[in-house]
Parts: sequence; structure tokens; C-alpha cells
Amino acid sequence: MSGLVITIARGFGSGGRTIGKLLAKRLDCGYYDNDLIKLASEESGINIALFGKADEKVRSGLFRRYNRSYGEYVLSPDSDEFVSDDNLFNYQAKIIKEIADKGDAVIIGRCADYILRESPGVIRLFIYADEDTCVKNVVELYGVIPTEAKKTIEKIDKSRAAYYKYYTKRNWYDVANYDLCVNTSGIGFEKAVDIIVDYIKNIREGK
Repeated sequence: MSGLVITIARGFGSGGRTIGKLLAKRLDCGYYDNDLIKLASEESGINIALFGKADEKVRSGLFRRYNRSYGEYVLSPDSDEFVSDDNLFNYQAKIIKEIADKGDAVIIGRCADYILRESPGVIRLFIYADEDTCVKNVVELYGVIPTEAKKTIEKIDKSRAAYYKYYTKRNWYDVANYDLCVNTSGIGFEKAVDIIVDYIKNIREGK
């Protein structure tokens, strides 16, 4: 498949990352998640640890100092704001746009759906599940007790929603931001991938 970029926003524990990997394998395209941090660090020369601290998080009291087209403007090393969270985001946005320009890809999180909102051939997904399913998945994956899993899910989803709101001024949960929302509760990851692949096929065939 050519000219296809899929962005995946996902609730913690919904299986969004796993679905992204399966989807990339099924479609034989690139998969980008934490790789985005590494690539942004390499391009900017900024320590990868700083990108990690700001990854899908908004620090308390942070406010946006400038608002430009993401990915098209990054500060130079001599700027006092070179390692600001805003500049780190812009470097990631720049990498996301470069990936989208190069070829087929699945991109996880980091407001990629918004960054690529004007790019052709982009399909924006939101993966979610009910609370019981998310808790079960987190317990199995990380070996924590259910109460701890629930607290972690609430904390991470709140952080992702705040991050999305800060950089896009949009509600992360608003279905209007996405082309397809998939509830993985009761269907499993493979079936979710089947649904997404069928959707993409129909879109590309004009159905």
C-alpha cells in the first residue's frame, strides 16, 4: 500500500501500541513510537532524556510561549528556549512530518493526528476500551494489582489528554478528531486490526 500514514491515539491499556505494531506488520510499513524521541534527539542534538521527560506530558504551570506551524519552526541552539518543552515538541513534529513525507507509516500518539491534519493520505485512529478491559490488560502486561492498574490508567490518560489539549486546543476524547474509533473491549487486538484494515481498504476503494 502506498501513500498511507496511520496515526494512533490510544487510551492506556486499550492495546493501541500492540495494534499499531500488528497493523504495521500487516500493511508492511514503518512503525514509529519511542523511535520518534530518538530521531528528534539525534536531529536536534538535545539529550534524549529531556525528550523522555516531556513525552506526552505537560508540566504544571507550563504555558505556550509561541504558536507556530508545528514542525516548520524550531529554535536554534543559541536560543534560551532551545530545550523548552515547546521546542522539543516542535522537533518531534518535524520528525513526524518527515516520516509522513517519506512513505507508509504507523505513528503512535504525540498529537500526530493534529500535526498531519492537512496532509493527504492520513488516517487518524483512536483506540479505546472499557475500564475493566484496560485494567485487565495492564495487570497482565505489568504484573500490578487491579487497584494500582486503575490508578495508573487514570493518571496516564489524564496526562495524555492534557498534552493533547495544550498543543492542539482540542479535546483528546472528541471523536470528531478521528476518522475511526475502535473499542477493543471483547474483540481482541487481531480483530481490531481486521476492522481497521477493512476500513482502510474501503476508503482506498472509494466505498
